[in-house]
Amino acid sequence: MSELLIPLEAYLAAGLHIGTQQKTSDMEKYIFRIRSDGLYVLDISKTDERIKATAKFLAKYDPEDILVVATRQYGQAPVKKFGEVTGCKSIPGRFIPGTLTNPTYSKFTEPKVIVVTDPRSDFQAIIESKQTGVPIVALCDTENLLSTVDLAIPVNNKGRKAIALVYWLLARQMLREKGTIGEDEDISLDAADFELKF
Repeated sequence: MSELLIPLEAYLAAGLHIGTQQKTSDMEKYIFRIRSDGLYVLDISKTDERIKATAKFLAKYDPEDILVVATRQYGQAPVKKFGEVTGCKSIPGRFIPGTLTNPTYSKFTEPKVIVVTDPRSDFQAIIESKQTGVPIVALCDTENLLSTVDLAIPVNNKGRKAIALVYWLLARQMLREKGTIGEDEDISLDAADFELKF
């Protein structure tokens, strides 16, 4: 197994691997085991690999051509921070229909790639990305379907700490891939800074 981006304990502490009690056949390949309480557990090494692959993929684009979306409350702070750190556009909160398809809408945007925090709650962004031919990267839990997703990151996409950690790692890896920071360098914020604060 290749070296993980952060220690295994840090992944476990964020609950990144805790799935739901449902699984789809799409997500089966990312599932490590099922717990006695019926929750599916994701394979952290596969999540880690997908974060690396996604960062490499995103690094090929200009940050302003990347749009990051999160309708769910726990995803809003992380996507906003991700946008601030990387220079990508972000839409935390409601995704207004027509954002990608209606040129007369004041906030109309034409990204070259989109990142969604949950394919289920960010379905409007996915529909419009499909209509405009924009590749879709998605944080996917055990019960998500991958038919509309081009690149999936298997992760607990409902947990506050898990979502923050994934976006923090993606930001750091993307900046490393771009050469903005050294390959062993960290960004000035840590994962906790990406979390929604109450």
